[in-house]
Amino acid sequence: MDPLLLFKALIMGLVEGITEFLPVSSTGHLIITAELIDFWTKEKRDVFEVAIQLGAILSVCYEYRRRLFGVAQGVLTQPASQRFVLNLVVAFLPAAILGFLFIKPIKFYLFNPLAVATALVVGGVLILWAEKRQHVVRAESVDEMDWKMALKVGLAQCLALVPGTSRSGATIIGGLFFGLSRKAAAEFSFFLAIPVMFAATLYDVLRHLDEFVAADLPVFGVGFVVSFISALLVIRALIRFVAHHDFTVFAWYRIVFGGFILISAYTGLVDWSHS
Repeated sequence: MDPLLLFKALIMGLVEGITEFLPVSSTGHLIITAELIDFWTKEKRDVFEVAIQLGAILSVCYEYRRRLFGVAQGVLTQPASQRFVLNLVVAFLPAAILGFLFIKPIKFYLFNPLAVATALVVGGVLILWAEKRQHVVRAESVDEMDWKMALKVGLAQCLALVPGTSRSGATIIGGLFFGLSRKAAAEFSFFLAIPVMFAATLYDVLRHLDEFVAADLPVFGVGFVVSFISALLVIRALIRFVAHHDFTVFAWYRIVFGGFILISAYTGLVDWSHS
């Protein structure tokens, strides 16, 4: 196996793990990173991204394993567990339906660095706006959410179908707009990622089943493990971070990063036209 390819897989896994649960867009970063390091063909890359996304989502399942196990045990008898599951289902459905209907044209027209950069900048401005608004907390924890609040967060998540917007960014900032505390918004974003990413992973696996080759397993393995470990560390760090800080730093990161890509394209510093 080519050591350089394994190193590139490590970089891609690290990018996925770090960015998946931060409001900065993992899809956008993967598109840009893959272009910069010339990682595999597009067909191979699509399959590889399934593996590293699975690594990231399993990190959530591991981190919240006790909570998820408790919900599974009480889903038939405990109102709190039933409400938790209902909220996830209600929040999951809008993006799932729109994604199923429009994912092909979205990928064809918007999965490119310039579209990602534009969404990064716009999303950064929205985060700054959200943080400047008066934040009225109606739900301090995920357990205090009702289905109407969950539906609003789910509708906000639909914005993340545009690469560069960020699924976690849309759900977290949407949660702040609709009355969640920062911790509740972040945790609900983590939980909502479970059905969303498992569904997306299953869909991609079925679409690209013929692209899975045994010889590629070491590359997949490196990306998967790195994504799992880095995502787990980020989840823990983000919960500590939001206890004392707002999301302004992520907004400025998005604006600077996206702005650099747009400027580099305009000035000819980097040729993104073939992406």
